[in-house]
Amino acid sequence: MNHIDNLSINAIRVLSADAIQKAKSGHPGLPLGAAPIAYELWAHHMNHNPANPDWRNRDRFILSGGHGSMLLYSLLYLYRYGDMTLDDLKEFRQLDSKTPGHPEYRHTVGVEATTGPLGAGMGMAVGMAIAEKHLASVFNKEGYPVIDHYTYALGGDGCMMEGISSEAFSLAGTLGLSKLIILYDSNNISIEGSTDIAFTEDVQKRMESFGFQTLEVADGNDIDAVGKAIEEAKAEIDKPTIIIVNNIIGYGCLEKQGTSSAHGDPLGEENVAATRANLNWEYSEAFYVPQEIYNHYNELAEKGQAKENRWLELLEEYKDEYPEDYELLEQYYSDIDAEKIYNDEEFWKRPEKKAVSTRVSSGVILNRIKELLPNFVGGAADVAPSTRTYMKGVGDFSKEDYSGRNFHFGIREMAMGAIGNGLMLHGGLKPFVSCFFVFSDYMKPMMRLSALMQLPVTYVLTHDSIGVGEDGPTHHPIEQANMLRSIPNFVTFRPADKMETAVGYYYSLTNGKSPVALLLSRQDLPELENTSKEALKGGYILVDSKKETPDMILIASGSEVSLVLEAKNVLMQKGIDTRVVSMPSTELFEMQAAEYKESVLPDNVRKRVAVEALSADYWYRYVGLDGKVIGMTTYGESAPANQLFDYFGFTTEHIVEVAESIMK
Repeated sequence: MNHIDNLSINAIRVLSADAIQKAKSGHPGLPLGAAPIAYELWAHHMNHNPANPDWRNRDRFILSGGHGSMLLYSLLYLYRYGDMTLDDLKEFRQLDSKTPGHPEYRHTVGVEATTGPLGAGMGMAVGMAIAEKHLASVFNKEGYPVIDHYTYALGGDGCMMEGISSEAFSLAGTLGLSKLIILYDSNNISIEGSTDIAFTEDVQKRMESFGFQTLEVADGNDIDAVGKAIEEAKAEIDKPTIIIVNNIIGYGCLEKQGTSSAHGDPLGEENVAATRANLNWEYSEAFYVPQEIYNHYNELAEKGQAKENRWLELLEEYKDEYPEDYELLEQYYSDIDAEKIYNDEEFWKRPEKKAVSTRVSSGVILNRIKELLPNFVGGAADVAPSTRTYMKGVGDFSKEDYSGRNFHFGIREMAMGAIGNGLMLHGGLKPFVSCFFVFSDYMKPMMRLSALMQLPVTYVLTHDSIGVGEDGPTHHPIEQANMLRSIPNFVTFRPADKMETAVGYYYSLTNGKSPVALLLSRQDLPELENTSKEALKGGYILVDSKKETPDMILIASGSEVSLVLEAKNVLMQKGIDTRVVSMPSTELFEMQAAEYKESVLPDNVRKRVAVEALSADYWYRYVGLDGKVIGMTTYGESAPANQLFDYFGFTTEHIVEVAESIMK
């Protein structure tokens, strides 16, 4: 290691230690230990341009061990990403700073993914690597590799323990994602102490069994060995690679290195000073970096600009040689033309059958979207025939054919969610993922990250209620809708028929910032006469009362909307004039102006009944103290769906009975 490399690595270490100490909060262990790995990668192997963090063909770097965020912030500062300043490092973990406790996408320039939940970054890296393979197969021509980059993810023992990593790596090996390179900071320490207390497996053999090339570096401070391993990984063209780097957590702090206390506690003022001395860092002033280090990083950044310039020249030649492909490539990376979808008659066409399940309607819509959006891709967790999410005529993504648009995720819901995020983060693709609604429990942490990162991933979740029937309570979603409705910036949409299903897809494709879960029925539902694009408002008057002020309001979503329509007719015969409100999305309804919400649910109409074959609790916000909710307060039972709806009171007769009791 030469002098300037050593100084550059120690600059990362010292800045990280100083920021964590000033905040009196953070995780110094990873930045101190992994600084040589990250420096070698960023300085000598990774294609990136700080002057253009969004360069399409840049290599991606995901810090899966997001608790070590100061490693990333130090790199972003030294490379001059965005307008990151020394003051930003000094504000680490403080309110409104650009340097929050864990890296946040969209919040800090240069952060490729929000990480912190261990293993999530590994799954998102797999998604990015899939995106690279697919786009390369669609657009690259001989001599014109316009999509040609690597995806790197750095994580530690915790990332390797989490099950999501195994799910994602298993699929990555199956797919032969050769441009995925995992850097495993193996230091045998976690919060509770030595990993031997809970983690003694042979990671190398596990990764080999997944289909990875496995490489090992004996000493994480040996950047020549790290660099050699990275180049060997890049030379592998059939398999993804994991580089196991044996390392020392908290390296440089003799008092704490190699111990669990280095993981998540500031070093302390005395230890920070001692670390400086041990690293032969001759500057005692906190946050001080000598000019020669800044100059060195500036030179490295300029090399990144030169690499992008060469790529831009290649792209111009590609444009001249393949103008139609270039135009399509630009379309892939452009915003969706919302007007094109809104005005497409086929997209909104009602079914010929009088009754059809919304999962079947969804399948019809998906196959229309694939024609309108050539970069619309996705798949299911081994249930595409049941969720109706297979797109006809566009092939299957596989090791043999990366151009296919149907993805087979296997029974890996959590990794599927992370991969969906990775596909969206990469850019150029519009992904959907799918499984049975009840198994959103497995996927929820990644759905939450979608919302946090403002990624409009489409989640197609079918078998949406006790209408699942004979599979019984293990497969009946009850509380899951409330779970999803509680996630900020997440939209649930439970449509009543095909028209409302199309509305849900339209919003998901065009809103630009919120993930959407479409909750779709297994059982057939009637196509309703009055459903419309008004469903974009989340809740709207489906059939109004004859009176200007209704006697009562009936509110429902999904499969229960047709029931309240029937109940309205019966109640009218009994002299009770009702308004029926379809509420496919409470989140969208809450986004509307107060005047609109008042027009749909006027405060002076306090007699209300809400009906949904899911958990009852959420709906009390709309019926108040004077109203009632017909919903689930227990788990379901195993029986045919029609029997279950009768058993649990989701019938016209019971709705009428409850409504009459309120009127009395």
